[in-house]
Amino acid sequence: MHVGIHVPQLGRLADPAAIREAAVAAEVAGYRSLLVLDRLLAPVEARTPYPARAGGVLPDEQRTVLDPIGVLTLAASVTSRIRVGTSVLVAPWYSPPVLARSLTTLDHISGGRLDVGLGVGWSLDEHQAAGVPQRHLGARLDETLDVLEAVWGPDPVRHTGARVHIAASCMGPKPVQVGGPPVLLAAFTPTGLDRVARRAAGWNPSGLPVAAIGPMWRAVRDLAAGHGRDPDRLRLVVRANIDLSEQPAGPDRLSFAGSLDQVASDLVATAEAGADEVILGCFGDPHDVDTMLGTYAALVAAADLTLEA
Repeated sequence: MHVGIHVPQLGRLADPAAIREAAVAAEVAGYRSLLVLDRLLAPVEARTPYPARAGGVLPDEQRTVLDPIGVLTLAASVTSRIRVGTSVLVAPWYSPPVLARSLTTLDHISGGRLDVGLGVGWSLDEHQAAGVPQRHLGARLDETLDVLEAVWGPDPVRHTGARVHIAASCMGPKPVQVGGPPVLLAAFTPTGLDRVARRAAGWNPSGLPVAAIGPMWRAVRDLAAGHGRDPDRLRLVVRANIDLSEQPAGPDRLSFAGSLDQVASDLVATAEAGADEVILGCFGDPHDVDTMLGTYAALVAAADLTLEA
């Protein structure tokens, strides 16, 4: 199982110098990828609980967040081998043709090292701030995928959908990766998992119990085969939202929460569930990059994972 990390983007490490330092160090250490998330705001009185943490409250560091595309552009510019990607962009917030152009640009800047994780979001407050109704989100995602495929395909590009119309046009350049960067989807509903099986390069779950990942992944693979796709060509990339504590957590703990040994056992179980890659993203606001990377290294060692350096 490959290992990626969340690049400094949040809290006190939301700083260009920290991004450059961490990106270079991660590439030297042998991590496979540098990932970013998509956070628009942290409501003072949230109307939707945060699903990835006990209590439903956003971590304090997510009050300060740099733009994901900008962060990856900087990270890509100071590295040459490590992949860069999103886990995940909230697709309904973005105009699909503009998103296609931004991702194409990033694929060129990175020399074809971009992976794209897309989801539909969960926060009513963020959707309203972005001017997006929190309904028909699956349909919006489907149209975004349609537009990405069209823009990243041969010219002339054409698209007529419920929200986007592109008259026959030349839209270049095309991505470095032929057909566009791999697109993975975050999903957990039956409809969402079927969309992964039909349309995506893989599944990018986050916030799910580790025990549920294996059965759901087998379901995705079965669905893909039913749609005439080769399940072995799909990737499972799990984002681990890690909440470390000094003392072991109780029996009702969330996956990836608790002591170092408990989280390490979850990482091992993630590999056993069939994951191609796990993304380490720790809750907390470290003072410096060395502390952040030290935490990731301790988790890798405790789970007996192997980096590629």
